[in-house]
Amino acid sequence: MKKNQKNLTENSWDKIGLNHHHGINLTLSSLHSKESCGIGEFYDLIPIIKLLETIGFDLIQLLPLNDMGFETSPYNALSSCALNPIYLSLNKLPFLEKDSKLKQSLIRFKKFTYLHRVAYSSVLSEKIEFLWEYFHKFSTLFEKDTRFQDFLTKHTWIKQYALFKALKDHYKDKNWKEWREVDKNPTKRHLKALMERNSKSILFYSIVQYLCFSQMRKVKQVANSHGIFLKGDIPILISPESMDVWLYREEFNQEVLAGAPPDNFNEEGQLWGFPTYNWKHIRQDNYRWWKRRLNIAEEFYDIFRIDHIIGFYRIWGINKGLKAIEGRYIPKEIWTQLIQGEEILNKLLSFATMLPIGEDLGLDIIHIQKSMKSLGIAGTRVMRWEKTHPSNQFIPLKEYEPLTLSTVSTHDSETLEEWFNQNQKESLHFCTSHNIPYEKKLTPELRFNLLKASHSTSSLFHINLLGEYLALFDNMIWQEKEFERINIPGKVLPTNWVYKLRPSVEEIISHKELQIRLKSLIS
Repeated sequence: MKKNQKNLTENSWDKIGLNHHHGINLTLSSLHSKESCGIGEFYDLIPIIKLLETIGFDLIQLLPLNDMGFETSPYNALSSCALNPIYLSLNKLPFLEKDSKLKQSLIRFKKFTYLHRVAYSSVLSEKIEFLWEYFHKFSTLFEKDTRFQDFLTKHTWIKQYALFKALKDHYKDKNWKEWREVDKNPTKRHLKALMERNSKSILFYSIVQYLCFSQMRKVKQVANSHGIFLKGDIPILISPESMDVWLYREEFNQEVLAGAPPDNFNEEGQLWGFPTYNWKHIRQDNYRWWKRRLNIAEEFYDIFRIDHIIGFYRIWGINKGLKAIEGRYIPKEIWTQLIQGEEILNKLLSFATMLPIGEDLGLDIIHIQKSMKSLGIAGTRVMRWEKTHPSNQFIPLKEYEPLTLSTVSTHDSETLEEWFNQNQKESLHFCTSHNIPYEKKLTPELRFNLLKASHSTSSLFHINLLGEYLALFDNMIWQEKEFERINIPGKVLPTNWVYKLRPSVEEIISHKELQIRLKSLIS
């Protein structure tokens, strides 16, 4: 690392430690417990934290937790800062014990708990309905609470977000671009009038965020007290329907949309539909929008995943109205990419004490990975893709760059079992290369050996999806193996992002054989 750049991450490394870290990756929505309401909730993480301490793991990686409204993809958020109220642990809300009838009404959510998929829209609708009932009972208690008032003082963006949510309700959840002109493009005077007109809804959504922040901060406190680090996920892009694009429009370029170039998985490329950034304005504003975003993430996380970190160096930009294949890299020249990427990342790293880990998957990125290393930013290595070029040989486990994270799969890829069964020649090559006894079928023992390999690389971080560990036992995963897939990128499918783990949190933490197997992965 260059001396002047190392200083930006050295304090974070001192906190986390330059040693091997082992952990799990999960979508919070995939959990369910006796007390949760049809979806994973903030406090469902606490027993998982205690389990990890028992087995010797020290890290939980979470997919994004931002409010995304009725959209199920956590990478398509309506706010860069607000947490998703669907994750509130309703049973643990303050003052709830004062109203036994309201608490008893939580039984309505039990119908969602044992579904094979997360009934996202239904759960969210009923949670918001319940929270309004709760609000009508207890809002005055919050208004008198100095902690709530301090929260509003610290988070000045809350009222703007709450107004946006109030207007979304008024317009029946329509895209803000379909609102009345005066609301779509509000003046400062009109914003003030809207605040006054929607004061009740603004208070409601402010209280909901206060509750979300309180619970998630408690989770971090518990995690750290048990020696567990929380790793959050910061999507590089934001939904064009978001509060941010509505109110902070100058931060974005809505005429050039982000996507991905053609590759082996998508011959036509991908058009994500997210606006790119107006970096000129962002620099002039001293990165204020990004600073706020990272400062808030720091309230919950010790480490943060920089989603598509390559996009800070170059983005596949597609002019509005064109196809993905007609896009181009912005900027194009490698030296310009390096100047831009390092300038942006140096600035972002100066805003936070969280340790960054980049999602640096893509083509022609050797120069970017060298730059990341000089900045002290670890990269991501999906083991099935880690080969030398042009020999096409798998990289030996002990030759992995230490400043990386090793994993057998991602939320966007096939599961380990899907990959193994659908690519027998490749899986044979993988096993042979790493001296793992090969079998045509992915047996529990072979799966264990593959997971063991992911915990045996020279990488400093070893993290796999929780479902990959549970699959060591047939009764801990769905018989319908397609139910174990979280997302198929590039496709809009009703099965995307509604993945639910088969066992409950209680079943997971009480499974003694699972604990023994997980302990032996790192022994």
